[in-house]
Amino acid sequence: MTNTIYGKAALKSASALLLALAVQPAAFAQDNTPSDDTEFLGTLTLGESKREVQTDTATALTIIDQEEADDRQAGTIAELIDSVPGVNLVNGSTPTGSGINIRGFGANGTYGTDQKVAILVDNASVGSEELYRIGTQLYTDPSLYKNVEVIRGTVGSFEYGSGIVGGVVKLETIDASDMTGGEPGFAFRQTLGASTNRDGFNSSSTLAIQPTENFELLGNFSWRQQTDQEDGSGNDIPNSAFELPSFLLKARYAAGDHRLTASYTNSETSDRDVPYDSFGTTSGAFGNVDRDVVSQTTSLAYNFNPVSDFIDLDAIVSYANQEIDQEYVEGSSPFAPPGGFAVVSADQQYETTKLTVKNTALLDTGPFSHELRTGVEVIEKERLEASSAPGGTDTRFALFVVDQIEFADGWTFSPALRFETSEIEGNGAYPQSYDNDALMGGASLRYEFQSGFALFGSYAHTESLPIIDDLSNPTYMEQPEIGDTFELGSSYSQHDLFAANDAFSLKVNVYQTDLDDVTSYSGVSKIELSGLEIESSYAMQSGLYVDLNANLVEGDELDGDGLESDWRNLPADSLRFTLGKRFSDLIDLSSEVLAADDRTLNGQTDTGYVTLNMRANLTPQDGILEGTSFRLGIENVLDHTYTPALATRTAPGRNVKLTVARTF
Repeated sequence: MTNTIYGKAALKSASALLLALAVQPAAFAQDNTPSDDTEFLGTLTLGESKREVQTDTATALTIIDQEEADDRQAGTIAELIDSVPGVNLVNGSTPTGSGINIRGFGANGTYGTDQKVAILVDNASVGSEELYRIGTQLYTDPSLYKNVEVIRGTVGSFEYGSGIVGGVVKLETIDASDMTGGEPGFAFRQTLGASTNRDGFNSSSTLAIQPTENFELLGNFSWRQQTDQEDGSGNDIPNSAFELPSFLLKARYAAGDHRLTASYTNSETSDRDVPYDSFGTTSGAFGNVDRDVVSQTTSLAYNFNPVSDFIDLDAIVSYANQEIDQEYVEGSSPFAPPGGFAVVSADQQYETTKLTVKNTALLDTGPFSHELRTGVEVIEKERLEASSAPGGTDTRFALFVVDQIEFADGWTFSPALRFETSEIEGNGAYPQSYDNDALMGGASLRYEFQSGFALFGSYAHTESLPIIDDLSNPTYMEQPEIGDTFELGSSYSQHDLFAANDAFSLKVNVYQTDLDDVTSYSGVSKIELSGLEIESSYAMQSGLYVDLNANLVEGDELDGDGLESDWRNLPADSLRFTLGKRFSDLIDLSSEVLAADDRTLNGQTDTGYVTLNMRANLTPQDGILEGTSFRLGIENVLDHTYTPALATRTAPGRNVKLTVARTF
C-alpha cells in the first residue's frame, strides 16, 4: 500500500509539473496570439509532425491516419497502434497469440480479451471472446484500413458499448474516393513489401472504380506472411510464423441527401502442427493442433443528411463471424490422453449481429450550442458450444445519449448516458437463462483559454454485464462488474510559439480507475489503477519535427479477503520519442526511441529495455516515379533481446522492412 501511495503522489506531482510547463508557454503565447488581420494568411505552410495531438477534446483520443499507418509498416493492427500511450501489446507481431491491452485491461497471457476493450471494424464488433490460450482473434490486415481511432478509458465509450474500462479501437476501411479524388474514373494501387526477419513478405492490390460522382466501388486483396522470427540473440521465436490472406469489398452510393455504404472483409489463416497454446506459456503440455481460422465482417450503413441542423441520421447493420476449427495432432503431448484434451480439439464459432440507429442534431439554446447524439442498438451474439466455452445467445438492447454543449465563454460540458439490457439463453450443458440491465454514464468538463491552454476533468461509470462465457457460474451471471474512472488533464496548442509557422501541442491526462465485483480474473475481487499519459508534438516550417508520448501506470488487485497485491496485468512505464525531418514533400527521415522501465510485480522484476527504430520515406512528386513511394524501416536497430512486460515471448530482433507502392 505504501508504494501505491507514493506512486500516486508521484503521478500527481508529475502532472502538476507538466501543467506548470504548459501554463508558461500559454502565458507567453497569449501576447502573441495572431490578430484578426493575420487570420487570412491561409497560404502559409505550418510545420507538421507524425501525428496530430487531439487537444480539442477531454476524451483521451488518438487518431492514426493513412499517412502514419503507411509510415509504420505495421504487420498487424496491434503493431499499428502500439505507439499510442496506454496501449500495450501481447505478442503484437503476429495475428495468432497476440492481443491489445489498454490501460492494463484487454488481452492477457491466458485469454485474448477480458471484455474491457472494444474493437470495431466499420461498426462491426470483433475479437471479443474469452477463448482459452488462443488470443484476441483480431485476424485482419492493416492494408485494409485508412483510419484508426483509439479511445482510452471509459469517457467517450458510451456510444459503442458497455463495460468498456480499457478503451475502444475503431477501424475504418479504405474508400475508392480516397484514390480517385472523388472524381469519375478509376485507379489502381499496388504495394509490395519485404522484411528480413524472417522471410517476411506482403502484397496489397487495390482497385478503385468511380463510374459517376455518386457511385464508387473498391476491391482489395492483401497477402502477408513470415516464417518463425528470431530474437536479438538469434533464437527462434516459437509460433510466430503465419500466412494471412485478406480481402475487402466496398461500395458507396449517394443520391441527394441519402448515402449508402456497404463493406465486407474476410481474412483466413491455416496453421498445421502448431502449439495449441498460442501464448507459449505451458511448455507444450496441451500439444499441437491443425488450426483453420476464418474471420468475416459485413457492414451496411445508410446516412440521411438533409439541409437541416436537426437531422443527420445513420442506420448501420453489421455482422461479424469467426470460426476456429482445430484438430489435435496425435502424440504431440506426453500428458494428453488419446485424442488429446477436449479443449484442444474444440471448434469455436461466434457471430455478432448488430443494428445501430443514431442521429446527430445541432441545436442552439440561448447561450449554449449542442451537438446531440441519440441512438438505439440491438445486438445479438450467438456462440457455438465447445469445451471450456459455453454456448448460447446473448441478446442486448441499448439506448444512448451523448451531448456536447459549447458555452460562449470557452466552457464545454459533455454528459453521456447508456442504458443496456441483456438476456442470455444458454444451450447444451447450461440451458439456463439470465436477465440483467444497467444504467451507465458520465460527463466531462473542459475550459479553453484564449491562449490555447485548456483544463479538463471527467467522471465515468460503466458496468460489464454477465457474458456467455460465465454460464457455468450462476453467481457470475448475476454479478455485473462495476467500473468507475476519474480523469484530470490539461492541453495546449499554439502556432508561432518559438518560431514563425511552427506548431506545438501537448496533452496530459491523469486517471484513476476502480473495478469492483470482478469476475473476469480468478481470485480477484477489486482492481485499482492510476496512470499518467502524455502526448506532445512540435514541428517547424523547416520540416524538423519531434513527437513524444509517455505512459506511467501503477495498480493493485485485492482478493476476496481484502489481501492486496500488484495488479497482475500491469504494463511497464514507457516513453517514446521521435525526431525527424521532412525535406520538402520528397524525403522524410525519422528515428524513434522506445524506453520501457523495469516492472516489478510482487517481488518479481521484468527487465526494462531501450529500442531504436529508424524510417526513411521517399515520395517523388514528378517525373516517371510520380505516384510511387519507397519506405525503408529498420526496427530494433541495435538488435536487442528483450521481452515486453505483458508479452509471453521475446520480441523480434533487428528487422529491415522495405515497402514500394505505386498508384496508376
